[in-house]
Amino acid sequence: MSITTADERVSGFVSSPRQMFIGGQWTEAASGKTFATPDPATGETLANVAEGDAEDIDRAIRAARAAFDDGPWSRMTPSDRGRLIWRIGDLILEHADELAQLESMDNGKPYTVARAADIPLAADLFHYMAGWATKIEGNTINISVPIAPGANFHSYTLREPVGVVGQIIPWNFPLLMAAWKIGPALTTGNTLILKPAEQTPLTALRLAELIQEAGVPDGVVNVVPGYGETAGARLAAHPDVDKVAFTGSTEVGRLIVQAAAGNLKKVSLELGGKSPNIVFDDADSSAVEGAANAIFFNHGQCCVAGSRLFVHQSRFDEVIEGVADIAKSIKLGPGMDSATQMGPLVSEEQLSRVTGYLDAGRDEGATTVVGGGRYGDRGYFVEPTVLTGTRSDMKVVREEIFGPVVVAQPFSDLDEIAAQANDTDYGLGAGIWTKDISKAHALAKKIRAGTVWINCYNVFDSALPFGGYKQSGWGREMGHEVLNNYTEVKAVTAQL
Repeated sequence: MSITTADERVSGFVSSPRQMFIGGQWTEAASGKTFATPDPATGETLANVAEGDAEDIDRAIRAARAAFDDGPWSRMTPSDRGRLIWRIGDLILEHADELAQLESMDNGKPYTVARAADIPLAADLFHYMAGWATKIEGNTINISVPIAPGANFHSYTLREPVGVVGQIIPWNFPLLMAAWKIGPALTTGNTLILKPAEQTPLTALRLAELIQEAGVPDGVVNVVPGYGETAGARLAAHPDVDKVAFTGSTEVGRLIVQAAAGNLKKVSLELGGKSPNIVFDDADSSAVEGAANAIFFNHGQCCVAGSRLFVHQSRFDEVIEGVADIAKSIKLGPGMDSATQMGPLVSEEQLSRVTGYLDAGRDEGATTVVGGGRYGDRGYFVEPTVLTGTRSDMKVVREEIFGPVVVAQPFSDLDEIAAQANDTDYGLGAGIWTKDISKAHALAKKIRAGTVWINCYNVFDSALPFGGYKQSGWGREMGHEVLNNYTEVKAVTAQL
């Protein structure tokens, strides 16, 4: 499907002022304020969106609390809840073209990528989570009590919803991150308030329409766009929120933890990364394309991007030349252009951040093999970049750039590569490329990261848990592990 302009429904959606979704109603911000979400390909305003702040968050929390405590959601059977969640996934697929266009226009990513990856993965998450609704179970436990010899007890556990959940998502995969958050919260019987990133609120607002169409009761899902300093801060700190889930930078994650301390609400965090991608001397030719995909997918705006490339010295020149050739061949352009392979970064702020790191790399002595700067003078484009001659103390090696920039270093000592890979504050992902599967598994065990890919990269599935070690976060998204994020366990004991 060749796309260069949005279809009529999408054009109508972005041209109409977008309201927030609270208690099953579309409403303006209490302040009456709006903010503009830009088109990253041009820098021009794409849409105007209601700007939520503390008062709007308070309204949404009241709606979510009423829906949890007194609404039909808590009385609904798990089977009925699962059918509604499955229907959300169906509706995403029915509106896949429209959602992919919105995602491309608001985020900048190519329509073709959004249509092939973001949208079907979001739908699959809801379908996967729908099945868990009927499988959230407790256990019976045989106990003996030393102070009551001969007494008989019946003990069991219940796994219950946490309650009202605040969810704050990033701008790099807007619809997919909304699905990762909303799906498990609904499956476990919670109600929620979602704050999408101010840079990319549009698909979250369209998803709210689909959730309403699916028949989810009023107040169960509320979507309040706004800024982190106002709406996000209030959501994280509010005393009537039982749990907050955040995906974003490690810096903001620390602020979320501090804000949540007031009522010691449960917290899950999916944060930054500086993932190592390791190419051994016996890796096959697919490692070159794999290394390029690991960093250039989604413009490098991936928390798990393979941004530190370690290549055995015997293959270093070959692999770097291959990755550089791929970088040179990538077609940059607006996401809605069917020929585009890499779109713009999401915002002017992100453009400044990434180009600032490129300047810092040069100042600290790194060599630019390819790329190294802004592309064009309109929109927020950055050239796919490969840096060599880097050291472990450089900013470009230590800090998350969140752009299409890879730092590459040769290695020779197989016994020390795990230590080099782990020499980071983060622990989200890692890649290993080798024909020696025993060596790969041995190294995977040594790497302190939540996901390790062997002879592949960026492989995700709703059944696979995803999250990080160290400063990459707390808890896991997806898989059955995510159910722990949104449930409390209650032990019940009766003397017989």
